[in-house]
Amino acid sequence: MLKELDRRDRMRLVQFVCSFAWADLEIQPEERVFISRLIRRLDLGEAEDLQVQQWLDRPPELDDLDPTSIPAAHRRFFVEAIEGLISADGEIAEEERDSFVIFKQLLPS
Repeated sequence: MLKELDRRDRMRLVQFVCSFAWADLEIQPEERVFISRLIRRLDLGEAEDLQVQQWLDRPPELDDLDPTSIPAAHRRFFVEAIEGLISADGEIAEEERDSFVIFKQLLPS
């Protein structure tokens, strides 16, 4: 399923997921585990892994995150991955929930 994404879209997916991990200004250990599993499933290279680690240390730039740029064929992957991340720690913070609602509203129909 995730293998349908090209390398650029795989990185964009992880970038969005990392940004949601930062929504409450703190990445929980369970969220880190979720992201680690995701990047293994995406079969990212060493350079991409390094970039993801940087996003885990410091949130991705918001200017680089545009939900309207997500191809229609891939939206479901993004929504499911973000849902998985925000529920990974068993608690959905208000900031995460609000950001997710806005994210889904911004996705083109």
